[in-house]
Amino acid sequence: MGYIPDMKSKLKKLNLANQTSAKLETTIASLADRFLSYLRSECHLATNTVESYQRDLTHFQTWLAGRSPNKLKIDDLINYLVWLKDQRLAASSIARHIVSLRMFYKFLQLEAAITDNPAELLTTPKLWRRVPTVIHASLIDRFLTAPKKFDPLWQRDRAILELLYATGCRVSEVSDMLLANVFLEQGYCLAEGKGSKQRMVPLGQRAVEAIREYIKDSRAQLTLTKDPKQTPWLIVSRTGQRLRREAIWELVKRYALRAGIDPETSPHTLRHSFATHLLAGGADLRLIQEMLGHASIETTQIYTQVENSKLKRVHQQFHPRG
Repeated sequence: MGYIPDMKSKLKKLNLANQTSAKLETTIASLADRFLSYLRSECHLATNTVESYQRDLTHFQTWLAGRSPNKLKIDDLINYLVWLKDQRLAASSIARHIVSLRMFYKFLQLEAAITDNPAELLTTPKLWRRVPTVIHASLIDRFLTAPKKFDPLWQRDRAILELLYATGCRVSEVSDMLLANVFLEQGYCLAEGKGSKQRMVPLGQRAVEAIREYIKDSRAQLTLTKDPKQTPWLIVSRTGQRLRREAIWELVKRYALRAGIDPETSPHTLRHSFATHLLAGGADLRLIQEMLGHASIETTQIYTQVENSKLKRVHQQFHPRG
């Protein structure tokens, strides 16, 4: 019976460890909540941006496993990035996590939770910036016309695809777009981007025709029993409500499979394709920046890498010394 005290001692230590872990997790959760509140109330960041920070912090909290973030050193944070890589996150996603970490640790400094900031030493290497995946221009028509008449909401779906490609809008901007902000006769729409900044984006003739048909037939039926004030959005669901961005992601992937193109195609692929095809056609980079709603020209310059890579392939294929 001499083993009983030892067993009790071990259980007592285990309970203490669990209590300490729970306390740390509460502290971490509290810091995260205060940080997100700070982003909303003092930084006035858009809801989608705050949600992105929240998702990144959720990853961080999982990795911490009860440890306190104010005890970490630069080596610990590098190990966290390695862990993210092991989770098969894309390089661009890891780069975004670095930005989130740096912002979070700056907040901890403001709150006097830390004195030394290890996240300041983290950088986002330019080498991590991948060339965006785009749909080849020869395949665009096949993809945009993938919704067929046998699809229940083919007019709406075709309008969504045309709108994404014609404007380069983010999926959230299409989901939130108001009917009142679409001017088909004038051939443009107003998109509300990050930070609630509104910009004017031209619509091509094909997009205008697709949206007009959708509004006249499909949308009119979907909102037939609804008060117009309760359904202000351009794109609506089967029940006449705003179509969620997740649903737009799903239908883009579904029609990509039908069209026989990359199954990883997403709404952002259409945004990349919009910018790359404009650049290939000779559009000015500054104008593309305006239409995309990029705050910095450096963000838009990533599309020049697509054209450069194309030039390199042509050179390698046809040049005698390629």
